[in-house]
Amino acid sequence: MSTTPVPPGTPLQSYKLRRGRMGVERQEALATHLPRFAVPAGPGRLDLSHLFGNDCPVVLEIGSGMGDATIAMAQADPGTNVLAAEVHTPGIGALLQGVLEHGLENVRLLEGDGRELLDARIGPGTLAGVRVYFPDPWPKARHHKRRLLQAGFVALVADRLAPGGTLHCATDWEPYAEQVVEVVGADPRFELSPDRSRPAWRPLTRFERRGLALGHVVTDVLATRVSRP
Repeated sequence: MSTTPVPPGTPLQSYKLRRGRMGVERQEALATHLPRFAVPAGPGRLDLSHLFGNDCPVVLEIGSGMGDATIAMAQADPGTNVLAAEVHTPGIGALLQGVLEHGLENVRLLEGDGRELLDARIGPGTLAGVRVYFPDPWPKARHHKRRLLQAGFVALVADRLAPGGTLHCATDWEPYAEQVVEVVGADPRFELSPDRSRPAWRPLTRFERRGLALGHVVTDVLATRVSRP
């Protein structure tokens, strides 16, 4: 079986696509309402003020899952815009349904790779935060290179955050948490919080509850973008 070669320098895919089914209501929500809330396709930098219709700070969430935590945080903080990226269509459908049910105007959705969005379409110093909650840990040693939280990604986030902005990661895989602390701490543009517990304002996710039930230890890594170049 032949495969298409990957161009040198192309980031490895940090997620695994999974099959999933959607109910009729979610399918109808996607067909009818997604264009209103979706990130428009096309090259070039996004005008975030135009996308949301205001000048409120914008947080990018990479891997919003089924959207339960995204919805809760957007409800709790209507003065912050949330740009949620998710590769799985059922997750986008669930999040969109929640946006409609709660009448949220501060959420926009991308069905696609949030890292690619960050790289190609987000301008330097324009984000107030980047959230990565429970990314695929790729636990096997030979797959560690596929983990999202690598030095290159952290450097990209640092470039896209405004001074005072935050990178917030959460994982229930302890070796991955150690890697995140190492790579974020090695970037002089970030100041790590010593507290690794879940902040009160971050709700438990559906995935997190399953991990806790299995005895997993959840680590939150929170870092602030400082003014050093």
